[in-house]
Amino acid sequence: MRKIGVLIGLMILTSVMATAQKYAFVDSEYIRKNIPAFTTAQDQLDKLSQQWEKEVADGYAVVEQMYKSYQNEAVLLSQDMKTKREEAIIAKEKEMKDLQNKYFGMEGDLFKKREELVKPIQDDILKAIKGIAVEGSYAVIFDTAAGGNILFANPKFDISDQVLGKLGYKN
Repeated sequence: MRKIGVLIGLMILTSVMATAQKYAFVDSEYIRKNIPAFTTAQDQLDKLSQQWEKEVADGYAVVEQMYKSYQNEAVLLSQDMKTKREEAIIAKEKEMKDLQNKYFGMEGDLFKKREELVKPIQDDILKAIKGIAVEGSYAVIFDTAAGGNILFANPKFDISDQVLGKLGYKN
């Protein structure tokens, strides 16, 4: 009997502790949009990306033109000339693939530039969120912008403006 009483007591204590947890949420997209440095960094990245995309597209257009020219002249070329032109087309195409990978690959220039410009801002946001979580004794802080399955969130638990304030920005 006594064990059952202790067990029931523990279950009640556990449920009381679970309901005593504080939860909040942030909208990281909203936070980022309200930080001018982030917007500036994103604009820089977009411009670089467009510039590099154009450079790669222009290179592939050259490859396409080389191939069309080769097809039109193939009947007039010797076997040796055909081979040289084919090798030139293949080399140019490989050069464009390498350039595309250099700019947009997993460790490419765009990734490195994003790490340089955006990551420090994101780290500051995360640091502010963690600070607010500790100060406010929050058990969990969700991000509504991260594509989570939060179907409803009461706006009174949104601490996004608090995070912006901690970072020194006003809404």
